[in-house]
Amino acid sequence: MTLLLAIVTGILFTAGFYLLLRRSLVKVIFGLMFLGHAANLLIFNIGRLTKGAPAFILEGNQTAVEPYAEPIPQALILTAIVIGFGVQAFAIVLFKKAYQMIGSDDINSLKSTDRIA
Repeated sequence: MTLLLAIVTGILFTAGFYLLLRRSLVKVIFGLMFLGHAANLLIFNIGRLTKGAPAFILEGNQTAVEPYAEPIPQALILTAIVIGFGVQAFAIVLFKKAYQMIGSDDINSLKSTDRIA
């Protein structure tokens, strides 16, 4: 399972960087999304996979009993999801405004700001 997640993470990073380097604004947004999901999977995979184990101390115990899920990666992933959605929403709004002003989704047409004023 860990190897499969590592392979999927690598594929998502590769696809994300490939799409981020494209000239289309829509592809850049998809690249940002892929990079966000790849980062979340990387944190999830690094945080040790424990199937069916709780991330909290069971009732009646003083400490967590092995095996238990590590709660820090889960908290980091939840935070990263929220930040990722914020970045994606900002990029979508920014690219929509650029598309309305330029009339094209080609990034190379954004080189000059003389036409915007």
